[in-house]
Amino acid sequence: MPAECARALGSGDVEVGLVPCAELDRLGLDYLPETGIACEGPVRSILLISKRPMREIRTLAVDSGSRSSVALSRILLAERYGCQPRFEPMAPELEPMLAACDAALIIGDPALRLEPAELPYEALDLGAEWVEWSGLPMVFAVWAGKKAHLTADVGRTFQDSCQWGLGHIDEVIAAGAKERGYREELVREYLTRHIVYELGPRHIEGLELFRKLARGVSAGV
Repeated sequence: MPAECARALGSGDVEVGLVPCAELDRLGLDYLPETGIACEGPVRSILLISKRPMREIRTLAVDSGSRSSVALSRILLAERYGCQPRFEPMAPELEPMLAACDAALIIGDPALRLEPAELPYEALDLGAEWVEWSGLPMVFAVWAGKKAHLTADVGRTFQDSCQWGLGHIDEVIAAGAKERGYREELVREYLTRHIVYELGPRHIEGLELFRKLARGVSAGV
């Protein structure tokens, strides 16, 4: 998980890791600008689900497994809906989260196992919300490390690895579906329509805007 990579980088156990973008400044890391985990619309795996109107959320249960997602929810709730709820870390189980709080932030596999349109609650895809609000892609995680470790050769290695994965996407989809117990159609849609791996200038612009805003919400906590 990216949050585990951030901890390993912070402790010096590894030199390069896939790190939540919200952690770059806290850990004083540089990043490789060519590859990462991003979206240009709905991301599907980061859902904010509320039993109240979004502007009336007072408490938000969060799965703290992705610091970028938690920071993103803070930013979007403040900027789009004018609310600053209290955040409560909880296990990623929707009904217990909503029993304890007004809304829940569900990420990763637990989010992919939900069908947002079928829920009896209001559900926001935070990737789509960011793109609609900012007009820029959202970058969730990048390959990061201390500047001395991010050489041109290291950058090319990660680009080559990305290209290999994209060239073997059918194998990746089949393996992912089998390992996690998903339908192959869901995995294919997620990995080929929702997630973007190759970053360009607009992705970096979106990343830097997110970092600026994340610094602001961190300072206000």
